[in-house]
Parts: sequence; C-alpha cells; structure tokens
Amino acid sequence: MSALRAMRPGAKVFGLLLTAAMLAVFTLMLPSIQQPLEYHRFADQRTFLGLPNFFDTVSNTLFVLAGVAGLFFLRGSSARHVFIEPRESLPYSLFFVAIILVGFASGVYHLAPDNERLAWDRAAIALALMAWFSAILCERAGLVVGLRILPLLVVAGLGSVVYWGASEARGAGDLRFYGLMQCLPMLLIPLLLILYPSRYSNDRDIVIVIGLYVLALLFDVSDRLIFSLTGGLVSGHTAKHLVAALAAYWIMRHLKHRRIV
Repeated sequence: MSALRAMRPGAKVFGLLLTAAMLAVFTLMLPSIQQPLEYHRFADQRTFLGLPNFFDTVSNTLFVLAGVAGLFFLRGSSARHVFIEPRESLPYSLFFVAIILVGFASGVYHLAPDNERLAWDRAAIALALMAWFSAILCERAGLVVGLRILPLLVVAGLGSVVYWGASEARGAGDLRFYGLMQCLPMLLIPLLLILYPSRYSNDRDIVIVIGLYVLALLFDVSDRLIFSLTGGLVSGHTAKHLVAALAAYWIMRHLKHRRIV
C-alpha cells in the first residue's frame, strides 16, 4: 500500500479515471437491464393502522432520523473540530439532506408503489451516494477536486434516474446507468483509501459503511426469501431499509468520533 501511496499525483488521478472509464465501458457493453414487472409487489404487504405496506413504509423514518441527526451534528460546535477545512462539511450537509429526502420519498413510494414515485426515491438515493463520494474525494484527493466534481456527480446521479424514467416511458426500461451510479462510489472509494493517506482517524468506519450498503442491497434482492426464512416477521426490503439507514447513521458516527491525524 505504501508503494501505491508514493505514486505521483497524476498517476493516482489516471488510475481513478481509468477505473471509472472501464466501469462505464463495461456498463455500455451490457444489454439493457429492465426492471422486473413484479418489482412493485414486495413480500410484506401487510396493512396496520390504515397504512398499506406498513413495515416497508414506516421503516423509512430511520432515514429521516439519521439525516436530521447528521445535520444537527454538522451545525453543532463539536463539528468544527472534525474538519481540517470547514468547506469539507458541504458534501456531508448535502448527503444528510439527501438521506432525509430518501426517507420521505421512499415512504411515499411504499404507500402506493409505482414507477413515478420510485423515480423520486431513486433520485434521492443517487444524490446521497454522489454527495458521500464527493466528501471522500475532498478528504483524500483534495478539497478543490472534491468540490469541483460535486456538481458533475450530482448531474450524473440524477441523470441516471432521468434516463431510466425516460426508458420506462418508451416501454424499454434500462437500469444500467443507475446501477453504475451505485457501483462507482462502492468501488472507487476503497481505491481512494488505498491511494491517498488519511488525514483523519477511523478509516475502518468507511469500510463498514460500504459493507453495510452492500448488505442492504443483498437484503433487497432477497426480499421474499428473508420474509419466508423469518416466518413473515421481517422482509428483505424492510431489512434493507434498516441496514441502509444504519449505514447513513454510521457516517455521522464516523464524523463524530474521528480525529485529525
């Protein structure tokens, strides 16, 4: 790892761009990835207190709580001691706002699942992922790099959702680019951790967040299986919400406990 960190800055940037380009080319080579017709029919459709899809709906409150907690922390006096440069907090502010939006958008979606509501949910998720990616870029590759690329990342993330929505409207839905926007941060952030020395402690928290998000995705694709294995106690999609919200909280926890090194 020390040899990789000793590489010239230009070589590091080239490595990151090459990895991103390879992922983009690979995505373009794939056939269109269509959303399953039964996507909106989740395993747990129970109604309680007049709320349809109760557990999938109510579990989204955890995103709102995690986002609000993160914003309160960033606005508090203790947050001043966890950033070398105050502007490093800007992508984190956007991240926690996006997490709150995820909670509301996903909650509304699960009340009456359809593609139109799902688009808002996915847009909020894409915004959160791009904001966190920018935050790590600020801390590793440099503040100027991270902040300058943030608008481009936001456009790319939201654009992937717009593309999916437009493709669905044409009757040929394509999730390739939305999937790319999910994969890029999960693959490039570990590369950033390898190439650039940390200016803060507790790097392992970043790895934990990635692990939690990957676990959440695995729960999501195992929606009915987990619902069956738990005897109808909890579905995979509800578990996804719980674990993904924990990942968002863990980012706030990381900021709270890390130190400048």
